[in-house]
Amino acid sequence: MLSYKFNLEDFFPKKLFYQITDVRVDRPEAVIDHAQSRKRRTRLTNDGKLVILAADHPGRRVTLLRNDPIGMGDRYEYLGRVLRVLTDDRFDGVMGTTDMVEDILIVDYLYKQKTGRSFTDGKVITGCMNRGGHAGSVYELEDNFTSFTAESLKKMNLDGGKMMYRLDQSDHGSLLTIRECADAVTELSRLGLYAFIEPVTVESMEKNHSFKTDIETLVKDVGAAAALGETSLKTWLKISYNEDFERVARATTLPILLLGGPAKDSPKDTISAFAKAMKAAPNVRGAMVGRNVTFVKDGDPRAVAMALSMVVHEGYSAEDAMKYMDGSMGVGMDFFTAAFS
Repeated sequence: MLSYKFNLEDFFPKKLFYQITDVRVDRPEAVIDHAQSRKRRTRLTNDGKLVILAADHPGRRVTLLRNDPIGMGDRYEYLGRVLRVLTDDRFDGVMGTTDMVEDILIVDYLYKQKTGRSFTDGKVITGCMNRGGHAGSVYELEDNFTSFTAESLKKMNLDGGKMMYRLDQSDHGSLLTIRECADAVTELSRLGLYAFIEPVTVESMEKNHSFKTDIETLVKDVGAAAALGETSLKTWLKISYNEDFERVARATTLPILLLGGPAKDSPKDTISAFAKAMKAAPNVRGAMVGRNVTFVKDGDPRAVAMALSMVVHEGYSAEDAMKYMDGSMGVGMDFFTAAFS
């Protein structure tokens, strides 16, 4: 990986960032109109595969980034890095909470006023639905649906809803969340929207929970999540990777997206794992990855995102994807600065 220092201000002017609040105060109805006029894809995927950027962590009080307890708590940095990825017209889309999705739509609204173009047209935009299980709380596993509803996703002209449940078989709160997830799958399907489910079995520790990613656990997680709701025809699963992922993928015929996991010091591990997992089975169809792209250490989020996209959509090896990433650092940094100089 080449040495590169990403400077967000070169891409995302602070004066544009501060205009977001002005729109929220003065023109909130314009954002809804803009969202409803967005051109969606006629089909969810162009080639049967997806790479989606996850941007919902702070909604569950998750702001830890490596050794910084509030590293993901700076909205200027977080939003700017998400936009850095999303404004590449080759990238599939984004998943976020209500405030994050609306921030993106407000910037797109302002950008379209300036240029006549929309960078969200043709993107897959998915809303996070449950963030009530605040990290570290006694009610963490009762992860209430406190963000998007199926109806609000439809109203905002989005493509689907993402949900997560953390299963601790000794905690009754898990059952309540699973029940809400099943209801959400049904509600989304009745409105013609997609459901993205992330099932995670956890072990309770003194102050938090650790994820279990052994093959037996993942196979059981896949089977349980795939059966939620009155139909599974528009359900995608988001699953942790392990070294025997072929067996995990064979637990279902539903399409699977890989999740990125905790922040790593280098994108090489993420890219290598995804390149291997994409070959595990035909129903492994992409990735939904967050901080390992947006907050890549010293690197360009867009370059990392496009390297992963090349792995998923073009079948690049990890080595070729890393070379592609190195050659993409810093490309198109004037996307906003040219329009809002």
